[in-house]
Amino acid sequence: MQLWAAEANIPESRLKNFQPLPAFINNPRNPVTEEKIQLGRMLYYDPRLSANQSISCNSCHDLARYGADTGRVSIGFKGQAGARNSPTVYNAAGHLAQFWDGRAADVEAQAKGPVMNPVEMAMSSQERVIATVNSMPDYVALFAKAFPNDPNPVTFDNLASAIGIFERGLVTPARWDKFLQRDTSALSSAEKAGFNKFFESGCASCHTGTYLGGSQYQRLGLIKAWPETHDPGRYAVTGKEVDKNVFKVPALRNIEKTGPYYHDGSVATLSEAIRLMGEYQVGKMLNQEDVKSIEVFLKSLTGDIPAEYVKSPVLPKSTAGTPKPMGN
Repeated sequence: MQLWAAEANIPESRLKNFQPLPAFINNPRNPVTEEKIQLGRMLYYDPRLSANQSISCNSCHDLARYGADTGRVSIGFKGQAGARNSPTVYNAAGHLAQFWDGRAADVEAQAKGPVMNPVEMAMSSQERVIATVNSMPDYVALFAKAFPNDPNPVTFDNLASAIGIFERGLVTPARWDKFLQRDTSALSSAEKAGFNKFFESGCASCHTGTYLGGSQYQRLGLIKAWPETHDPGRYAVTGKEVDKNVFKVPALRNIEKTGPYYHDGSVATLSEAIRLMGEYQVGKMLNQEDVKSIEVFLKSLTGDIPAEYVKSPVLPKSTAGTPKPMGN
């Protein structure tokens, strides 16, 4: 390790808390099978799980665009705007919790939220969701294959489990992972220098681990008060005063491709996001050169989209009994 770190021009102590991505993000409570992945992929892309049958998970988390929404916030049922920026689903299954405020424990629990949210996919009840699925014989057969030991396989919990297991395969290995696996040539000299500046600036105190974030909660405006505090953050979940303006620390993988930034999508560029984090989170006024150096490193975290894994599937055909849309 010491020899490798020396060749990399990065002190060993700075790398010890970073790990490469796994090939698949496992959940022992939701064992993976090919049948479950196949079903989850279809459900992820299927707009018929929304009230107006026009919005799918992929609408706000486009897998061809690094799993995020390019707008400040996403637009859902009847043109309603969401309150927060849609984070990427790539690599998200490895985070300590889901959503900006951590209100869902894992991606399986998270998958239930947007389907029932009146601003997003707006289904009126879980029963309506299941009635929609049950109206399509091909889906019923796929649920039976994915959950062969369940006497009633078409359930809302199983729907979420299938979507969740598909999302656990949404990993994007990058050159950074090759570097961590001892390929010192995977990063350029400028990128290695950018990591050193990233570390020296204090960014790694929150953006660490496999995902360079996603492993803790932190107050926005830790050192200097953040000017916009209308969003209560995690306080809305816990009711604890200490959690006001606290959010899950975003992971930095693919950060180059997932703007605009922050929970409200208020920052358009990565360079501005870096500058503001320096000022408000670590108390450093980063100059233009420092910001550029850190940005160069962060771009090495842009990974490869698993094109075959996320290829849009052929969906089961609708039938005459499919529940009608609830509105536009």
